Parts: sequence; C-alpha cells; structure tokens
Amino acid sequence: MSSFLSDYQYQLPSELIASHPLKEREASRMLVVHRQSGTLEHRFFRDLGEYITENDLLVLNNSKVIPARLYDPSRRVEVLLIEKKDPLHWVAMVKPGRRMLLGASVTLANSHVEVKEIFEDGTRLLAFDSPPDLEKWGELPIPPYLKRPREPEDQVRYQTVFAQEAGSIAAPTAGLHFTKEILNQFEHLFLTLHVGPGTFLPVKVHDLSEHQMHREYYKINESVALRLNEYLASPPGRLLAVGTTTVRVLESLPPGPIMAGEGSTSLFIRPPYCFERVNALLTNFHLPGSTLLMLVSALLGRERMLEIYHIAIAKKYRFFSYGDCMLIL
Repeated sequence: MSSFLSDYQYQLPSELIASHPLKEREASRMLVVHRQSGTLEHRFFRDLGEYITENDLLVLNNSKVIPARLYDPSRRVEVLLIEKKDPLHWVAMVKPGRRMLLGASVTLANSHVEVKEIFEDGTRLLAFDSPPDLEKWGELPIPPYLKRPREPEDQVRYQTVFAQEAGSIAAPTAGLHFTKEILNQFEHLFLTLHVGPGTFLPVKVHDLSEHQMHREYYKINESVALRLNEYLASPPGRLLAVGTTTVRVLESLPPGPIMAGEGSTSLFIRPPYCFERVNALLTNFHLPGSTLLMLVSALLGRERMLEIYHIAIAKKYRFFSYGDCMLIL
C-alpha cells in the first residue's frame, strides 16, 4: 500500500504550469482514461459530449470564490480569510506571522483588527470592529504557484460559470472548463463545498496516516438529495463527479439515503480507499505530493496514475488550476 508522501511525487517542468487561462474555456485539452480497457485518448474538453450518455449524471460544486485576501495600508501584512465565525470574527492565515502575534492589531478593510487567538496550525482568530466589506477591500486569492500578480481576467476566469454560493478561497477548478452551453447538454446537479486551505497547503508528514485534512463545509438542497437518491437506487449509468471537492462530499455522506442539509467533511481519500458512490471523475492535473493527487490515485491506482501523469508531461499538457483536464471513466 502507498502510505508515504514520497510515493506521490513526480517531476514537472515549470513551463507546463498554466499561468493564465486559455482564451476559451472549452479549448482545454482532455486526457480520457478508460479504466476497464486501459486505453487513453487525447481529446479536447469541447468533446465531452462524446463520452457522456443520457444515462449519466453529472454533479458539480457551485461554490464561488470570495475576495478573501486583505492587506494593511502599507501592504506589509497579508491576510487570507479562511472561515467566517460570525460577522466580526474570522479565522485567517497571516504573513508575516511576527507582525500578527497575540494581541497585535492592524488595519484591514478600513477596520481595526485584533489577533484574539493563535491556533496550533498557525492560523489566527481575528476580531474586526466592523464587518469587512470584502467586495470593496478584498482581492481574489489566485493560487501562489501562478507566481504573478492578480490580473483583471482572473475576476472572471477564476470562477466557474455556474458559481453561486460564496465561500471558497480557491476555485473548484475542474468546473472552470465548462461553458453554460456545454453544461446544459447533460443532466446535472449542484451541491456546494466551500474550498478551504486544505486544497493548496502542502502535506508536511511523511507517513500519510498522520495527515489531518482541514474541515470543509458543504450543503445539499432538498431537490438535489431527492434526485441523487432516485438515481443511486438503480443507477442506469455513471455518477460523474466534476472535481475532487464534489467527490469528497458524495463520499463523506453516511450510508443510506442522502439527506438534504449542511455538514462538514475532513475525509482524506487515498489508496486503498473504495468508492461508494462516485464511479467517474473529471479533474485537473494536480500538484506533486498533494491530497488531490492521492484522491485520483485511489480511483486509478498509484502506479497507473503516475504513468498517466508522465504521459501527460511528455505530451505537454498544461497543469494545475488554469491547465488541462482528465476524464476518468
């Protein structure tokens, strides 16, 4: 069994990291993986309709990225808001930490802010003297591996076209390839999982059994739960999860009928995990040593996953958030 961080590493040439989106969302390349036959196809995302039948059901995450990055007036203190406790209290990642010790204060979003608590993982509980107006003062937190400043196109392109429920600090990137026209070709449902820092924070332990996922919050409405239960009772086709966040919600739900409501998950999916509901996945190409790569490995097998990634590198696929995608059937 692949239980160590070193089992999930690969070498990626830096030029294959997609620093900007393509002009058209649907122009991304799509590596199609047929698990049963073992064959691969090199296609484009706009060809998705050739692989989805009328019996398949797509499930997508409609969470919207919030402008969660704040700076003090000097721009020497950077804060990433990651969880809203109430209108005046947020859990946040900060840098530099030495400027944000317990009791320290700073001006953010035209508000006086004080550090009330420092947690074991280094995040802070911040108290604002007035609710922060993120739309006015915040910046969209594009991924650090893009290694560039935020640009105007990110405001649109780092959101899915179906983003609706505000709360994520990173985009559910598998959904970035969809246009409304392509999505409307297929039966689909939306659930919500607000993406937290666990998506991009590196795994820091060698033994994966010691890794603790950050808890993320999800919501499923009544009509979605009803349709999922109807579909899963006698599935005529494949339940295709768009993105790893969608997988984690569907696989986190208790056995039996799916109940509408809100909850949270810290489920860490890695080999030899056996999937209970999801049997197909659309996903991007993920960072070495990431929990997202481990999730894909649970579906494909670690050795097969690494083999496919090496092929994608040789074929010069574009990697990470603004990169190409993989359809696993």
